[in-house]
Amino acid sequence: MSDPYGPHQSFAVPPMPSTPPPAPPDGWRAAAVAVLNLSGLGLGYALVRRWVLTAACLAATVVLLLVALPADADGVPGAALALYGAFILLAAVHGAIVGLRNRLTWPGRAPLALLLGVLLLAAPAGGAVWYDDAHEEAVQQALLDRLAKADQQVTAAGRQSFSTARSDYGEALDVYRDLAVNHSGSRAADQVPDRLRTYYTTVGAAYGHQQYCDAIEPLKYLRTVPRTMPRKELGSLSEWPDDRLATSLYECGRAGLTTGQADWVTRFGDLLDTFPQSPSASKVAPAVDAQVKKAEQAVNGGEPCAAVEQLRDLNTRITSLSGSSGNAADGLTKSADRADRSGNAGEYACGVDQYKDGDYDEAQKTMEQYVSDNKNGGNRDRAKKIAIGAEVAQTLPAAGKKLPTTASGGSISVTVKNDSPDDVTVLYTGPVTGSFTLKGCGSCKSYSLADTLRIGFKPCNGGKNYPQRTLSLPVGTTYFVHKPHGDSTATPASDTAKLRSGYIYTECAYTTSTLGSSY
Repeated sequence: MSDPYGPHQSFAVPPMPSTPPPAPPDGWRAAAVAVLNLSGLGLGYALVRRWVLTAACLAATVVLLLVALPADADGVPGAALALYGAFILLAAVHGAIVGLRNRLTWPGRAPLALLLGVLLLAAPAGGAVWYDDAHEEAVQQALLDRLAKADQQVTAAGRQSFSTARSDYGEALDVYRDLAVNHSGSRAADQVPDRLRTYYTTVGAAYGHQQYCDAIEPLKYLRTVPRTMPRKELGSLSEWPDDRLATSLYECGRAGLTTGQADWVTRFGDLLDTFPQSPSASKVAPAVDAQVKKAEQAVNGGEPCAAVEQLRDLNTRITSLSGSSGNAADGLTKSADRADRSGNAGEYACGVDQYKDGDYDEAQKTMEQYVSDNKNGGNRDRAKKIAIGAEVAQTLPAAGKKLPTTASGGSISVTVKNDSPDDVTVLYTGPVTGSFTLKGCGSCKSYSLADTLRIGFKPCNGGKNYPQRTLSLPVGTTYFVHKPHGDSTATPASDTAKLRSGYIYTECAYTTSTLGSSY
């Protein structure tokens, strides 16, 4: 049977395209994809079914969030922000190219998608605003933490001595200064003035405890703070240490003056140089004069020599202080002169005390110094007698049992002769005290030891014209010492003479060539 349709023919169906045919170019669509990609969520890619690129955008945003959150004072690293911004801009540009000829899966109309993209831009913008607030709060908290640590450092430093804690105080002050200068307007900076008040009271705590000497260095330190800290932060604290330092210098100096410590001159000097017009400075001269008067009264007490030494020391130190003391100079100069005069006059009481204590060598030196220093001293004559008695007592301690007087004369004749080629000084003390010098005997010589040991040896018995002097002395014991005049190395000779009425006495001074002087 034949095919009614004619000879058999075969037909081929063309294959389906692998991708939808490109759509006509649409600027609205390109803009919508670009704007949707700017949200950082890759939504533009999602609407054109580019899922890998969508995932890449989401991944970049997640990484940024991991870097940025939680918000801290350091914020997001600039490099991370720059990379992310560049990536999002690249995604927007690439999305515009892709969206130009690719239809959207939804919504069907490009203007609606563009409007949706614009609305979605509020999400990253709002996130940026929220992050900025969170970052600012983190910065504020970090600054408050720095402030709290500085406060703790000040509190801990207050439990130590200033010399130990000074570096800690300096570090805390650096923090306060940085907050005030470089972070003005922050909550931490607003609290700096209150913290500075605590800082000042902590550093200067020794003053509040009336530990004036310990307070000086901390208060001096506080006076340097205004050099670096803004005045508006300090307010009245700029002058806070001044009166306290002036008071501390005075009180510490006064304590040293009273107890005899040498640093009082430095303290008063600092006070007069730094605060010459202060009430404390006006107290310096009266305090010094009061100490001079106290030392003067002590001259008549149990330790006159110590009082004299104090007056000497006061004179030296007051003189050095008065050279740079401004308004106080006149008063201090008067006090120095008074201390000098009183010290000179007090030498007499000191010498008497030394004599009574048996310190005859020092008593002699003191009385001789008194005679030299006080040309018109009321005790000058007796001081000369005491000096002689002290010198005699160094050889004959029994002579020092009684203090020499200015008495003179007596009923008993005592002749002293010099059988020596050298001038001889004769010292005597007892009821009457004195001294004189006999010229050397021109025809006399020093005796040898053998001469003095010979039986019948008797000096001043050669019929020579011996230099001599006759004294009139009272009854009682008189102590004689003979010594070559001007020769401090020779051994003096001595004699104790018990004088009685009805007798005439002779003293003979001679020298030996080996054993020194004898009588």
